[in-house]
Amino acid sequence: MLSCFTYISLTQLFIYVNYHTINTTTTNNATVVLATDQVNARSILMYQQNLDKIAELSSHSAMGVSGPNCDLVNFSEYISKNLALYELSNDGMRLSTHAQANFCRGELAKALRKGPYQVNVILGGYDEKVPTGGSMYVMDYLGSCTKQNYGAQGYASNFCLSIMDRDWTEGLTEGQAVTLVEKCMKELEMRFLINQKNFIIKVIDKEGVRTLKYGADPTDN
Repeated sequence: MLSCFTYISLTQLFIYVNYHTINTTTTNNATVVLATDQVNARSILMYQQNLDKIAELSSHSAMGVSGPNCDLVNFSEYISKNLALYELSNDGMRLSTHAQANFCRGELAKALRKGPYQVNVILGGYDEKVPTGGSMYVMDYLGSCTKQNYGAQGYASNFCLSIMDRDWTEGLTEGQAVTLVEKCMKELEMRFLINQKNFIIKVIDKEGVRTLKYGADPTDN
C-alpha cells in the first residue's frame, strides 16, 4: 500500500503519523503530524540541509512530497497555486482535505500520459465541517490514493512502518504522536545507511498549520 519510490535519491525520507484526541463530546477531533528530512541532495552532492518539503496548501492543510527536487518543487507549487486560485475564483470557498487529495491524485494520474511527476505525496488537513476533523491521504507517483492513519514514504518506510504499526493507537495525544515520530527518526539514525540529522515536524489542527520543530531553519538562505 505504501510503496518505496524507486526514483528518489537515497537521502529523501518521509515519516507521517495521524493521531486522534477525544474531547468532551462525541466528536473525534483528529490532528495530523507531518515530518520530513530537510536534505536536498543528488548522487554524491549535498545541495542544502534546511529544505522544507512540506508545502502548505491552505491555512488548514499541507502536503509532504518526496522525489527529485525539481519535481518536488514544481508539483508542490502547481498544486498549492491552483488551490489558491480556486479559492479566489469561488468567493473564498476552500476545498476540503478530501477534495484537495482527489485533485492532487487527478493531476498525478493525468501527468502519467504526458510527463509524469516523479513524486510520492502524503496530504493532511483539518476540516471544521467534517465530524472526524483531521484526515490524511497517501498517494504515489502512479496516482493511487488511500486514506490512512499513519504512513511513510521513501526508504523510511522500510524502517518506520513496523514501529507505527506497533505503537500507533486510537486516542494518541500530540505529545505521544511526536514521540512516535521521533522514535522513527532514532531508528533511521541507527539503522539507515545515510545519516540524516535535520528533520522538520509540522502539526495541522483546528488552529491551522504550524511548525513544531526543525533541525535547520528553512528560511536561513
